[in-house]
Amino acid sequence: MKTCRIPHTELDVPRIAYGCMQLSRAWDDTAITAAEISATLKLVETALEQGIALFDHADIYARGKSEQLFGEALRQIPELRGRIVLQSKCGIRVAGDPGAGSPARYDFSRGHIVRSVEGTLKRLDTDHLDLLLLHRPDPLMEPAEVARAFDHLQSSGKVLHFGVSNHSAAQISLLQEQLEQPLVVNQVELSLLHHRMISDGLLFNQPGDTGAGRTLDYCREYGILVQAWSPLAGGKLSAGTPAKELHPAAERVARLAEAKGVASEAILLAWLLKHPAGIQPIIGTTNPQRLVASCQADAVELSREEWYALLEAVRGTGAP
Repeated sequence: MKTCRIPHTELDVPRIAYGCMQLSRAWDDTAITAAEISATLKLVETALEQGIALFDHADIYARGKSEQLFGEALRQIPELRGRIVLQSKCGIRVAGDPGAGSPARYDFSRGHIVRSVEGTLKRLDTDHLDLLLLHRPDPLMEPAEVARAFDHLQSSGKVLHFGVSNHSAAQISLLQEQLEQPLVVNQVELSLLHHRMISDGLLFNQPGDTGAGRTLDYCREYGILVQAWSPLAGGKLSAGTPAKELHPAAERVARLAEAKGVASEAILLAWLLKHPAGIQPIIGTTNPQRLVASCQADAVELSREEWYALLEAVRGTGAP
């Protein structure tokens, strides 16, 4: 698989990454199972065979069990840690944490960031993360407090590089002003179906201009890798029977996939890979066959006409 360098780092990563949220689907306090460990090992091996070497986590995924399962894979394949880039996210606290009356919330306090990373490292059975992302914006964020947390984590060798997830250009800029470390990643929801960050650029000074495209332009300008979560939009354009309003787009994807001899998933990912921002899709399927089919995207080249035709089909209108 083709690779790219994450700006401002020494990390060369594949164009497609693997998201580990669904390694466990039991968001409760039950223990991980032998069946989950076996399935995780199969998925990790399949990803590596396809050239995927960046694995994305978050401390809240299955209440930490997805990280635990990956940690078990690291224990069973001792040489694996040196072959991969490990990334995790923190900052989301679920209802009931730490007490029964605690609401769901976001927490960028120094103490919570540091504790979250220490928990992640223990579950993953590793001594450092290559990348740590702040998961969702915290309205109570104090940038200077985040800076102290990042300084501690970096100086102690627990985190090498930092980024954010689901942040706007303005939020990134506000935080970056206080940091010694560059923010090198912004992970956002982005797909052919959820295309506003890309298509908004067509609508400047037009009805429907939301400003979403400014964040993509900001990331390009300042050398921030854009990672796309849910790049297949949950299969809405590539699996099963699409909703009626999505029939034209799904049919266009299917026809193009047939013409190029690849799976529909590969067309959807190739649409993102075509963009000059260097978007890195993070695929999260737990089906090894679908994972392999998705990785066909690395060899797919869409023409400008094909790229715009897909966008037109999903928007229901052409370029203004």
